[in-house]
Amino acid sequence: MGYVHILRHFPSPQEGFNRTVRIYTPDTYDAWQDHRFPVLYMHDGQNVFAHPESAVFDTWCANRVAEENVQAGRMEPWIIVAVDSGPGRFQEYSPWDEPRNGVSARGEAYGRFLVEELKPYIDRTYRTRQGSEWTGVMGSSLGGLISLYLGWKFPRVFGRIGALSPTVMWSQGRLFDAWREHSHRWSRIYLDAGDTEFIHAGGLPLDYGRGTRDFFQHLKGLGYGDHEVSLVLEPGGEHHEKDWQRRLPGAMQWLLG
Repeated sequence: MGYVHILRHFPSPQEGFNRTVRIYTPDTYDAWQDHRFPVLYMHDGQNVFAHPESAVFDTWCANRVAEENVQAGRMEPWIIVAVDSGPGRFQEYSPWDEPRNGVSARGEAYGRFLVEELKPYIDRTYRTRQGSEWTGVMGSSLGGLISLYLGWKFPRVFGRIGALSPTVMWSQGRLFDAWREHSHRWSRIYLDAGDTEFIHAGGLPLDYGRGTRDFFQHLKGLGYGDHEVSLVLEPGGEHHEKDWQRRLPGAMQWLLG
């Protein structure tokens, strides 16, 4: 399943604290010495890999899924950089304030950390393939929201966006208002949710099935084609790592293949 290297005190001057970063290199990384690899950045890094130092038992197993997809010929090998959430996950994955929950946004600073600090380090240290077409970002729930925000805010950096159960209804649907036009750049955007997925977050009702469907239709209305945006609504899908793990093979195949 490749190799996962953990950096435990990676500085984020944009946010004022250190982060834990987990970097997966595929089986082929050492064997293909002259090859450059595309890179996928993922949020909630403590839940991403099948690894003894992950935070929960039911992780996404992204390293295992990636290797299986590569072996089956469904995608090429990618480096995966998984960033642990820090103190105040709601705040750091919120691009805008959410007054209904009393959340003050720190997503802009997190985005600058990824673009200004982490990505340059990865590009210096590893044999990466440059360009937005070869740089992806993926997350779930508020991690899905911040992934979409990053794709909108930095289209020259992130061309592939994976948003599983994205909280697009956050901040009164501010993402809909912000994303007003096609980026006019190479894009591939994967959206999914359970068809009736619904939770309460601190008393705030969040209808993921409807919100994700509405955002897909919003992007289609801006001119994104079927080759640029995909929607998967899973019957009975819930808001849990096990559901995102189950959908990840198809998500990776469409987004990274």
